[in-house]
Amino acid sequence: MSQSPDSTTETNPFTQPGFIISAALVVALIAAVVVIFLLPKGEDSAQSAPPPTSSSSSDSGTPRPSNSADDNNVSRESICGLPLTDELALGTAPTSNWELVNRMAAPTDPGTFGPGITEQNGFRSCFANSPTGALYAAMNVIALGASDSPELMVEMSDQLLVPGVGRDAAVAASRTAVGTSGNSTLQVRGFVFRSYTPSEAEVDLAFETDEGGLARISMSLRWQEGDWKAKPADDGTPWSGLSQIADLSGFLPWSGV
Repeated sequence: MSQSPDSTTETNPFTQPGFIISAALVVALIAAVVVIFLLPKGEDSAQSAPPPTSSSSSDSGTPRPSNSADDNNVSRESICGLPLTDELALGTAPTSNWELVNRMAAPTDPGTFGPGITEQNGFRSCFANSPTGALYAAMNVIALGASDSPELMVEMSDQLLVPGVGRDAAVAASRTAVGTSGNSTLQVRGFVFRSYTPSEAEVDLAFETDEGGLARISMSLRWQEGDWKAKPADDGTPWSGLSQIADLSGFLPWSGV
């Protein structure tokens, strides 16, 4: 049965006061999405994914003979011993297994791409030094950051963000978190790499809300201490470029639900 615009607004979880308050939690993606979905919808507010750089094209996956992540001889070995591959690009979406982290589907391949470590409280870490490993790590940061568990949010901020002012801000914010999204969920629908090297990665992710809206975020990752870590902004947000998009043009479709 169709609803009037007013009734849709009243029942939309992104407009409820408690949900708006949760937007202050800089480590919760679901809370942040409220900002763009309160903006007027139209062609000017919806964007397409930017084209990937040449390093993420399907014909750039030439083998790398070294185990070094960059010219400074940073080891590509993961902290949990995940196997190394010659993968340097993703021209198609990986075939992934998925499991729910709270209410968000996250990819999992513990013996190949990660998470190679899953703790008793549900904290996940250790991803392979490869484009697929970086993609899985980015989704892991999002899923843990959108958790209802302040404990997981604190651990994610402390362990999976690059040290610095941004990480300190994220840890401080997550320690005061008392809940995030209620019953609302986001699910990933696609990705595109803007750039990739074994030491740095830039990936855009597309998400769909319960209401059918699409949003894009960008995440920068750095290979550090044998794992991929997100590079947060100074305010602690582990992603950037949050915006509403009209469709999945420019993204490789990828979803667990």
